[in-house]
Amino acid sequence: MTPAGADRAVDSAADSGDDAANDRPVALFAAAGSGIGAAAARLFSERGWRVAVLSSSGRGEALGAELGGVGVTGDARDVRDLTLLVDAAMDSWGRVDAVVNSAGHGAKGELLSLSDEDWHAGFEIYLMGIVRMARIVTPILVRQGGGSIVNVSSFAAVEPDADFPTSAVARGGLSVFTKLFAGRYAAEGVRMNDVLPGFVDSLPEIERRRARIPAGRYARASEVAETIHFLASPASSYLTGQALRVDGGMTRSI
Repeated sequence: MTPAGADRAVDSAADSGDDAANDRPVALFAAAGSGIGAAAARLFSERGWRVAVLSSSGRGEALGAELGGVGVTGDARDVRDLTLLVDAAMDSWGRVDAVVNSAGHGAKGELLSLSDEDWHAGFEIYLMGIVRMARIVTPILVRQGGGSIVNVSSFAAVEPDADFPTSAVARGGLSVFTKLFAGRYAAEGVRMNDVLPGFVDSLPEIERRRARIPAGRYARASEVAETIHFLASPASSYLTGQALRVDGGMTRSI
């Protein structure tokens, strides 16, 4: 089913009961046991999507069950665990309409004090898990006639921040990958976009960071989730290869 058909399925499910509900769109959430990823999974579920959630902590498995969907405990960097998530959704519902790739946190520290292992770990967390998921799920989306992949990135991808060196570098690479993917698969109806949050209330607030935000506050995870839902839905059907900043006006670069 195309993304537009997926959105219609949500509306018809509300009107027609259980039979239509079985045709509700499906979203996968990788590394989504807490924070932005969990907020997005809850929002999608509230809006009629079926959800499958992966996290290494076990919280994603619990969240998937709580939302009446599927939960998997595993590592979003591991192709075997990503495959388990996709297979669980396909076995349960026979389709995937959207994928949301979230991520944990890599090493922080003074730029040249970081080890080779720190840099490699950062690329695994922020880039390679997304590349691996794309390899697994894109053939499914192409066969279905379309779908959307949304990557939770960071403001540091466009305005590098010394507090987040491995994130900034790896997510700069993710921006390039997203552009390349979008160019390759747009004609087949498969889209990929990035969401670039600033500082979010799922993390402890630090005054010097809050002071940088023109909006005067951290974002609520639910606000970022709204942008993710927009990019996953047919409402953004002509958007691909883009990076949407959700940062309260913090970044200055053009």
